[in-house]
Amino acid sequence: MDFETRVMHSGIQEDATTGAINVPIYQTSTYHQQTLGGDAQYEYTRGENPSRFAVESVIAALEQGQAGFAFSSGMAAIHATMGLLQSGDHIVMANDVYGGTFRLVEKILKPLGITATMVDMADINIVSQAIEPATKMLYLESPSNPLLHVFDIKALSQLAHQHQLMMVVDNTFASPYNQTPITIGADIVIHSGTKYLGGHGDLLAGFVVVNSQKLADRIKFIQMSTGAVLSPQDSYLMQRSIKTLAVRMAKHNQNALELVAYLEQEVKVGRIYFPGLIDTADYEIAKTQMHGFGGMISIELQSGLDTKRFVEQLKIFKLAESLGGVESLIEVPAVMTHASIPRAIRIENGITDELIRISVGIESSQDLIRDMQQAFAGI
Repeated sequence: MDFETRVMHSGIQEDATTGAINVPIYQTSTYHQQTLGGDAQYEYTRGENPSRFAVESVIAALEQGQAGFAFSSGMAAIHATMGLLQSGDHIVMANDVYGGTFRLVEKILKPLGITATMVDMADINIVSQAIEPATKMLYLESPSNPLLHVFDIKALSQLAHQHQLMMVVDNTFASPYNQTPITIGADIVIHSGTKYLGGHGDLLAGFVVVNSQKLADRIKFIQMSTGAVLSPQDSYLMQRSIKTLAVRMAKHNQNALELVAYLEQEVKVGRIYFPGLIDTADYEIAKTQMHGFGGMISIELQSGLDTKRFVEQLKIFKLAESLGGVESLIEVPAVMTHASIPRAIRIENGITDELIRISVGIESSQDLIRDMQQAFAGI
């Protein structure tokens, strides 16, 4: 089936008891067990819940993985994945990951004895040289946050597996509509479901999808033991939202292409970061492993222009963190999403103080362009 059909009909999409075409909200913390010591499917909602299991089945199908797991936030999903490691283990990580991921590694995992080396994932030789005897995981985002770099998942997965490493890809910026990393070699895919999967700015969620039963058993144990699970209400909202993922992503993709075409002509823009820019290394990889370039754009203004004034003058684009919703958002990573990364490290990795990240919504593309034009006119 095509993706547009699979988002509507994959996994569990109706209630087995009544035939209701929307899985009900099972708002319960526990379940009546008919037999003492029996093998009940549902015992306690931290471990199992029908509403959560339904949406987990959908994301597993869309990412073409063995199993999916829903968490209370994207960071909870990342933390659960890092829970596969133990003291003394080492991670090779992309050097332009989300600030919250950097903070988790530096402030939570490092004191526990789990270390990381951050490298440019575009250079496979550098990645290879960073692998140590203690390395257990290769971790990246593609496209990355906020520089929109696209990395060769197939080649990196092959390298990881040569060294018996887990290959982890945060697929948040692409969504399974544009990219399915497991089909090209990844072992684990992570999503901040708050973003494109949820798509309406009304819930927090995270997902982990794995490619084997062994990893499924381990993530399930971590999910049940730590308890950062997606609530029944948010599971329902997420399943509702995923049904419109295909039509939303098609519009995000198209609007971003049209906005980039305008920004390329705007004299006050100094640089554009976008996977769909032809004649770039990112484009060459993206066109082979992605089905669309996504709805994220990052830009830098020409030297001397006032970034703060520009973002504050926008009317349709809202100055806010997060991304992937139906409404267009804009933010400055150095001040907002990546402020937890020390400035020297940000600058070294290309995240300048002037960098602006744009999440293109599904409004009229012409209205979005006009909003940009009036903001540029004011600086």
